[in-house]
Amino acid sequence: MTNAVLAQAPPHAENALSVGIEGMTCASCVVRVEKALKAIPGVTKADVNLGTETVRIEASPDVNYSAVQQAVEKAGYNITEEELDLDVEGMTCASCVSRVEKALRKVDGVLDASVNLATETARVRVAGGVAVDSLVKAVDAAGYKAARHRAAAGTAATTSAGSKRNEGLHVAIAAVLSLPLVVPMLAELFGLHPMLPGWLQLALATPVQFWLGARFYRAGWKAVKARTGNMDLLVALGTSAAYGLSLYQLLINTQDSMPHLYFEASAVVITLILLGKWLEARAKRQTASAIRALQVLRPESARVRRDGNDVDIAIDQVRLGDLVVIRPGERVAVDGIIVEGMSQIDESLITGESLPVSKQPGDKVTGGSINADGLLLVKTDAIGSETTLARIIRLVETAQSAKAPIQHLVDKVSAVFVPIVLGIALATVAGWWFATGNIELAIINAVAVMVIACPCALGLATPTAIMAGTGIGAKFGILIKDAEALEVAHSVSTVVFDKTGTLTEGKPKVVDMAPHGIERIELLQLALAIQNGSEHPLAKAVIDAASELSIPALPATGLKALPGRGMAAVVNGYDLRLGNTRLMKELNLDMSPLAARAAALEQSGHTISWLASVNGGAALLGFFAFGDQVKPSARSAIEHLHALGIQTVLLTGDNRGSAETVGNALGITHIVSEVLPADKAEKVAQLKREGRIVAMVGDGINDAPALAAADVGVAMATGTDVAMHTAGVTLMRGDPALVADAIDISRRTYSKIKQNLFWAFIYNLVGIPLAAFGLLNPVVAGAAMAFSSVSVISNALLLRRWKPAARHVNQMQGEQR
Repeated sequence: MTNAVLAQAPPHAENALSVGIEGMTCASCVVRVEKALKAIPGVTKADVNLGTETVRIEASPDVNYSAVQQAVEKAGYNITEEELDLDVEGMTCASCVSRVEKALRKVDGVLDASVNLATETARVRVAGGVAVDSLVKAVDAAGYKAARHRAAAGTAATTSAGSKRNEGLHVAIAAVLSLPLVVPMLAELFGLHPMLPGWLQLALATPVQFWLGARFYRAGWKAVKARTGNMDLLVALGTSAAYGLSLYQLLINTQDSMPHLYFEASAVVITLILLGKWLEARAKRQTASAIRALQVLRPESARVRRDGNDVDIAIDQVRLGDLVVIRPGERVAVDGIIVEGMSQIDESLITGESLPVSKQPGDKVTGGSINADGLLLVKTDAIGSETTLARIIRLVETAQSAKAPIQHLVDKVSAVFVPIVLGIALATVAGWWFATGNIELAIINAVAVMVIACPCALGLATPTAIMAGTGIGAKFGILIKDAEALEVAHSVSTVVFDKTGTLTEGKPKVVDMAPHGIERIELLQLALAIQNGSEHPLAKAVIDAASELSIPALPATGLKALPGRGMAAVVNGYDLRLGNTRLMKELNLDMSPLAARAAALEQSGHTISWLASVNGGAALLGFFAFGDQVKPSARSAIEHLHALGIQTVLLTGDNRGSAETVGNALGITHIVSEVLPADKAEKVAQLKREGRIVAMVGDGINDAPALAAADVGVAMATGTDVAMHTAGVTLMRGDPALVADAIDISRRTYSKIKQNLFWAFIYNLVGIPLAAFGLLNPVVAGAAMAFSSVSVISNALLLRRWKPAARHVNQMQGEQR
């Protein structure tokens, strides 16, 4: 965290600082914060505005963020923090990334900055009150162009298309001008010695050097002004040296013989690097195709039914509760609940599910999916940034803009890369001049050193692989929250599964009821009174069973949840407890009248809930047996994990008999049952203490602590928002086979990262010494440099050919249906 001074207010208020404060509720809070801030040495004034939750501080220039933050936190409040995204133009290599990050971190109030070369974006974490303009100015001062991140795909695509045409035209012109300079060099391979006149070589090379190569001079000069270096500076210096030497030789030559000129080296090197950059830009656009594909799904308008009329309005004018009409063949405009109509919905671009999903009244639909054949009326329940599609895009963007831990090593290398290369180039000139006395040869070898050195490949090695990996994962319904989750997931050795809703359908049904001392209908009616309105899967099963028999719900009072055990309530004078065997044992309930029957049902894989009255002592009223089907793909999912060498564990709060039935059916040997929600996290921690890298897979609120405790949390999007927020990986459909696919894509992505970094480092470690020892022609060095970054991106793009095993399983199941 930087110690930079806080965000300054408008220029006319010199030494005035403005920052947001969280947690203030009254005038006493205001007094407390002001008192804490005024106690900081150098602070002359502190005015807190409760309405806007901001504080304006007048202080000496040496007052830093840390002092203000500590004072505010000591007073019991927090400084508001937010993340801002910027588009950054002009970056060409890892050294540029380092420079932009350094410039942003120096801005008053910036807490951290992370720049991604592949996406050409910067994510900046700032204290509340920092203006985007101050960040833009800092980037501009560092020699680059910045603007607030464009969220719309259309603008970016238009800009990209125009830039692509210009780059392609420049490459073509450079190639036409350079080709005549290369022909004589190629002809020498066949024993021919044609040679263009010196003045013609100069005429062909000059526009390539100073017009088409002007971008290298501009960027290089900005680097010099910022007292740093980048790839552009190396190219500008190297090609200028070759061009300048050739021009000098041409001007001083007084003989009729042709002097040794190197115009072809400078011109061809620039041409090849322009070609490499053009190919690199094309490849980078392909790595970002996943985001663009998702952005295209964003609907621009919706047909809303108001006062009986259907009206087309802009999507940002739709409000919660609006009824939206979706015609056959149209894209679903909003997230919502179907209130009328039935249809098949194609959700493949959002969940990765290849088969259309049947929908009927009461079912949820997701904006961006396609309505196949029915007219639907949908009640809107999410808009703007809270829609599923918006959250998916946000997750993918966050993952693609984040840095993997391994990238920090690259950042350290790139920070000193250019100065080291320039030092090697100077040593090459001195060494060759001293050894041979031939300054011409010394300069040409130094040119080769500067031209072949490539920090670009280093900067692109990690982010391009992460973009490709997270992008292809998103395409098939696997959302990876950040680069760290991706990096850790590849080394997972144990996967822990919750049972209900994860390996089973999560839609249990009442398969048996056993009353004791009361009628069967009364048993169900009492249970319904306790469970009515609950979202728990077992509660829904009781509600459905009562609904089938048209049993009305009795009023209940004193409703109380007993975590990991059950529920308590008072119904018709009965003080009732509905829950598992653990709860009944705590009540010292005699379950022997129904124990044998319950045990048999548990052994056959059913879940038992007991009902008891505690009026004057615990009395057994009966039990319910619930059955839940195992998901069709669950067994193949476990087999796939075992094939990958990963151990599996079943961790559930359910009874041992039910857990063992499911575990044995799926091939899971390590089964932990009857675990309270609060204890799940400790079981995961215990596995970690054994030296395992643990992934936890769950879908409910009670799984959130265990998801957070695991090395990698994997949440089913069919579950709760709490679980998804806690997890590092979210599966957009409740298919356990996607767990193995998520680990597989992380392994392949991490493998690409390692391959790219290996080749990027080896390329420089081998290429620079060869050039320094005079074993590389500058033209060959330029070609190698130009295609090094292209090869890194192309290697990462191979990830786009990946196909999940889960997709093939689903297709086969669909065909069988």
